[in-house]
Amino acid sequence: MDRYLVISSDTHAGPNSPVYRDYLDPKYRAAFDEELAERQALIDKRRESAEASPFVGDDEFKEEWFGVDDEGHSLHEIGLRGGWDAATRDTELDNDGVAAEVVFPGPDAATGTMGAPFGAGFIPVATRDDDHLLAGARAYNRWAAELCQASPGRRAGLIVAPIAGDPDGAIAEIRRAYDDGLTGGIIIPPRWGDNESYTSYRYDPVWATCEELSLPVHCHSGPAPQEEYGEVPGWMSVYGYETIFYTARPLWFMLLTGVFERFPKLKMAVTEAGCYWVSDLLWRADMMAMREHGMRKMVGTRGTLTMLPSEYFDRNIKIGASNTRRRELGRRYEIGVGNIMWGNDFPHPEGTWPYTREFLKSRFWDIPIDETARILGQNHVDFYGFDVDLLPHRRPGRPEPRGPRPGRRGVGAEVGAVRGGRSALADRGRGRRLAHRHLSRHTSTATAPPAAPGVPGGAPQ
Repeated sequence: MDRYLVISSDTHAGPNSPVYRDYLDPKYRAAFDEELAERQALIDKRRESAEASPFVGDDEFKEEWFGVDDEGHSLHEIGLRGGWDAATRDTELDNDGVAAEVVFPGPDAATGTMGAPFGAGFIPVATRDDDHLLAGARAYNRWAAELCQASPGRRAGLIVAPIAGDPDGAIAEIRRAYDDGLTGGIIIPPRWGDNESYTSYRYDPVWATCEELSLPVHCHSGPAPQEEYGEVPGWMSVYGYETIFYTARPLWFMLLTGVFERFPKLKMAVTEAGCYWVSDLLWRADMMAMREHGMRKMVGTRGTLTMLPSEYFDRNIKIGASNTRRRELGRRYEIGVGNIMWGNDFPHPEGTWPYTREFLKSRFWDIPIDETARILGQNHVDFYGFDVDLLPHRRPGRPEPRGPRPGRRGVGAEVGAVRGGRSALADRGRGRRLAHRHLSRHTSTATAPPAAPGVPGGAPQ
């Protein structure tokens, strides 16, 4: 192997919000004009009060992300155009060493001024009603289909599918958007509000449609009950902690109540919520299913499951672990090497773009080559069906960027970083065996694996 095939399980795209007007059905355009005016009024109010969005960062972050170099050139402005311009996007992916991508809505994670109509983003939440939310989803999906058509085979575009409010309408949109070229999967709301949860059989027609069309179901990070946090110092940390829980919550609702038993070919991914929690979830879920001593007084823990939860997980589920941390790689044998899909989160500032090579050297320098290849790209190929022959995965390196590097202090200085270790079960095929999971998932790793030779860029060995 001379180069890894690198695929991002998490990128974002979308135009400036007014562009969506042309993609909306005419009956919804007046309401969208009103929504745009409301958004602008909020922006103006913040500007007048000098109140910045809490997601824009402090002055140091703004200088790193929005600043200019010594010659006055914007550090990232040209590349950020890749959020909506297909040619620029391909250039940025090439320069970042990324051959293909899974595309979510929402390219602007800092200022929040590029949202799709009526809340139809990567966390679909209605700003009007369910009918308007579905109309906004159609508008985004139409735009996204055009973006994907510009680079056939390179983009797995996802369908915004607000299934909680109107499952039948969402199914019709899933089929329409699939025929339009969005074949990467669907995005569902991680929180269902006043609707029935995903334990309900009400959603079985949705799961059946996705199984039929081989469309993985996705939840993306960001949801949380912010209305409960108050305006007190530290609320942002509460949000940052809890959003992982709320993003992944649909997974165990579906996993433990038999959705993947009823639909054995249905696939699901939880994206940009890390993967450190997976090993503990499966350890606990298997203990409940097997009625380990502490669970014996609980009746019916197995439900309709005919396998262990961890077995369904291996068969049906993967994690889009954007900007995968060293601590997570240290747990890869308990999570499952075949279950982790790296992502660069382009063009969001919390991701690795445009410094992906530097991040990968720091994170993967001692991970065995075959495992690195799976986490960086092969797992994505297996899950989404990318045609490798169509992918431009032999690209030249990126020129040295100008100016300061965003988040550079975080590269190689990760809090709580763990050197990747081989578990006691590593020599048994995949590094663990299902029958022993309830005992092995909490076992400490034993010895560190040998350093992987040939890591691109001459990483330290």
